[in-house]
Amino acid sequence: MPTYATMPCHLETERLILRPWAETDAPRFSELLSERGEETYTVERARKGIAGLLAGTENSGIALLPIQRRDEGDFIGYCGLIIGRSTLEEPEIAYELFRRVHNRGYATEAARAVVGAAATTGRRRLWSTVRSWNAPSLRVLEKLDFARDRVSVDEDGEIVWLTRELP
Repeated sequence: MPTYATMPCHLETERLILRPWAETDAPRFSELLSERGEETYTVERARKGIAGLLAGTENSGIALLPIQRRDEGDFIGYCGLIIGRSTLEEPEIAYELFRRVHNRGYATEAARAVVGAAATTGRRRLWSTVRSWNAPSLRVLEKLDFARDRVSVDEDGEIVWLTRELP
């Protein structure tokens, strides 16, 4: 089984900084997760989630990182690698941003940086799974050269599986 380098946990782009989680991210993380509308995430639950993410990074060498805008310094979402529906050898890219910052290219910019970081670990392929109704996320992945692999169905509907080879 191949060994992979640890993913860099500090990435910078022209407009964004992706960095390790801090406990001070909990209120905004709670707000972001609650924006989904499925349930309300308390700040305490967000703190526990952050602790879990930090422990997961320690164990796996891959990370889901908070995104902040470089000029404004504000937390606008997260992007990174997760095991999700895939494996540690071929992880999934995941991202979620506040609705107020949608349609500005931030998801594509952050995800491009994460794809680059994934390549430095020695991995050969990434996955993404997206609900078929989520056209904006599918567009982001298309811009990053992800290709549709298959569609599956679970209790919540269709899931589009996409993949991207790494250099």
